[in-house]
Amino acid sequence: MAGQILAGIRVLELGQLIAGPFAAKTLADFGAQVVKIEPPGLGDPLRKWRLLHEGTSVWWEAQSRNKQSVCVDLRQEDGQEIVRMLASQADVLIENFRPGTMEKWGLSWEALHELNPRLIMLRVSGYGQTGPKAREPGFAAIGEAMAGLRYLNGEPGRAPVRAGLSLGDTIAGLHGALGVLLALYQRDARGGQGQVIDAALYESLFNLTESLLPEYAAFGAVREPAGASLPGIAPSNAYPCKDGYVLIAGNGDAIYTRLMARIGRDDLGRDPDLAHNDGRAARVHEIDGAIGTWTAQREIDEVLQAMLEAGVPSGRIYSIADIARDPHYRARNAIAEIEGASGIRVEMPAVFPLLSDNPGAIHDRAPTLGEHTDTVLADAGLSGDQRAALRARGVIA
Repeated sequence: MAGQILAGIRVLELGQLIAGPFAAKTLADFGAQVVKIEPPGLGDPLRKWRLLHEGTSVWWEAQSRNKQSVCVDLRQEDGQEIVRMLASQADVLIENFRPGTMEKWGLSWEALHELNPRLIMLRVSGYGQTGPKAREPGFAAIGEAMAGLRYLNGEPGRAPVRAGLSLGDTIAGLHGALGVLLALYQRDARGGQGQVIDAALYESLFNLTESLLPEYAAFGAVREPAGASLPGIAPSNAYPCKDGYVLIAGNGDAIYTRLMARIGRDDLGRDPDLAHNDGRAARVHEIDGAIGTWTAQREIDEVLQAMLEAGVPSGRIYSIADIARDPHYRARNAIAEIEGASGIRVEMPAVFPLLSDNPGAIHDRAPTLGEHTDTVLADAGLSGDQRAALRARGVIA
């Protein structure tokens, strides 16, 4: 971790599953020491999510790289006292429990701030720490719906769909990590103190909704589902080929002219009414029809080569199998490989973004349950006899 930007920053992760742990993973990738608190027994439920190898999720290997695992029962007073001890020595505490849970355990922001005024506390939740819905359970799927994303996803007149990923969690985690970095800068570069980052899933997604609210506020316009197209921006769509679909984004003015020339439709390319996006958006069905007629007579590779020659952005729709064998991913080292504790070799996304002088790194595999309990607690000041007594009472494992 030497030389990484966050080397020396101590992070205490109390969250489970995705949002909070994703924020912690992001910080760990850039050098922060992340101590993950897990309940004795099964640990973080993510250990059992999706496909397992010898009883452990391969997703866990990616989500929990670069972290240390300490098993503490937070429902017991002695377990809560351990968290206070670790928080007193930490720079950042991350939690994504339902609001009120930390307070119930005597681990409120006020209590922790009094204990360690420099502590930064990231709180990730479905609806935020305040407001009428704050105490309601909120998962990513619900946040996506409340933020307006689900309304837009899918074909007109059909049930809304979701991406097969927990976007709400990871996007909230990224917002949370950004908040931590801002708070660290305020504390360390400007002489500030610790503070709370309140990251709500629905607000993190709402932050991505571009022109939705401005258009509604100004014109009463409600953007409706539009399938594979991007409403109001033309042409940009998925077009049929003999062997599947291809994406073409010809919505720049000069790009549009080149695209139309390449498919033999100079009549549309030189039409002054279509020279700019507003005119093209009004006649998007005509333009998409012309492009789709041309692509439907060709295979994907032929279309992509033609678009490349014309300087028009285009691409095939990748499955994960396509990603795994794509030479561009490999050339940029965008795919990392780790050997898990069980010996399985797992590929996963590498560390992003790329920094020229202080790049992130994967320096440790994901921990086994409670692998670092003794090491971390000993470093924090608990003697062997104290740890043995706590283990005997089921407080740690």
